[in-house]
Amino acid sequence: MNCHIEIYLNGRWQTAAIFEPYPTSLEKGTEGACRLEYDVDYAVNNLGNRKAELVPGLSVGFELFRFESWPPFVIDLLPSGAGRRAWLRRMQIANDGLQVEWHLLIKGGGNPIGHLRITEAVLPPPPDQFKIGFPRIDILEQRENFLEYAAERGAHVAGGSSVQGEAPKYLLVEDNAGMFHIEGSLPDDQISKFWLVKFPRGKRTDERNQQVLKNEAPYQEVARRFGIRTGEPLEYQNEVLFIPRFDRVIENGAVFRHGMHSLYALANIPGFGASVPHDVYCQSLAKSVTEPATELREYLLRDILNLALRNTDNHGRNSAVLRRDDQISLSPLFDFAPMFLDPEGINRVSRWDDERPGSQPEWGTICEKLNYVLDPLKTRTWIATLGEKVKALPDIMRDCNVDDEIIERLARWIDEVARGLESAKP
Repeated sequence: MNCHIEIYLNGRWQTAAIFEPYPTSLEKGTEGACRLEYDVDYAVNNLGNRKAELVPGLSVGFELFRFESWPPFVIDLLPSGAGRRAWLRRMQIANDGLQVEWHLLIKGGGNPIGHLRITEAVLPPPPDQFKIGFPRIDILEQRENFLEYAAERGAHVAGGSSVQGEAPKYLLVEDNAGMFHIEGSLPDDQISKFWLVKFPRGKRTDERNQQVLKNEAPYQEVARRFGIRTGEPLEYQNEVLFIPRFDRVIENGAVFRHGMHSLYALANIPGFGASVPHDVYCQSLAKSVTEPATELREYLLRDILNLALRNTDNHGRNSAVLRRDDQISLSPLFDFAPMFLDPEGINRVSRWDDERPGSQPEWGTICEKLNYVLDPLKTRTWIATLGEKVKALPDIMRDCNVDDEIIERLARWIDEVARGLESAKP
């Protein structure tokens, strides 16, 4: 049992590596031991080429890599959450578990976010009679059963529901006539825009989940005003969120597919939902990104806003790095929303090593610990000045049309966060 990993490099898809889980690990249901090796021709043509690495740090060469569990960058290609459940239903698999990971990979890994894909999961485009696509209104009206609706129209291809996360999300492309298609069903030269379309978690009647989704677009604009790296504005319509993709760019009629890896993959954290300290992510960023000081300041700024606006679902798959040619940096912000409202009661997933639940981070201590990249004195001074910026968040939130209820619930907490930042002053 093996499969091939392709990478979009130099304007085309090409076979980069062979991935093979040990059959015994699948049969016994133990941790997924596996091995991986670069394709020989690919290795010959890309020795020493860092942008040809499947993930930063996995050097291109002739080595046989052995792993005790699946590499996190491969886990990034797997459907999870709502997408995983959709694929299990589609494959008529009732019992989830390690033994189904292989089947999910070779069925659902054909069109994930980023510039990697599984060759065996790539399906041919739909028949000619289904190439017309469907209008936006159909997405809005069919939101509860969208995947099935799209499948009926020939858009049932690998990748349609394979986006990570609990909220149902679909990778769609828009053609020049404004019609939508599942990504993978339309040639590049017919695509005008790439979208991620997101529906609420849980049932449609759940008001809290609706409120979380409704406020994701305003939260994104608050982040933009706060100085955080963001993509194009999000579009919320009729309880559906349309998110322009930033891992796909169209320039002069050509599609560029940028690499994208979760922080779990960057830090080599196995599994799906580990609670990893920010300290670990910062160390991994410092080793991998093109401009470490810039990216660590960006990371700090994001954590401050996550804390202040209580985006508690800040795990390692809700942050990522983007690879543009030779440049590696934190991607634009995504999955940023008032997750403290979620009915499941999501606590702050990632914290700093010394941070206690319910307490403010010790920003002065954090600045000292990041001295391997950032000057502690300058960073503490900068952090302290952000206190005033945080105090202004309620007014910014009103300007950006965040719900009044959310602003009222966060007002006192925002003041506490501001005081915690000011305490970092040297």
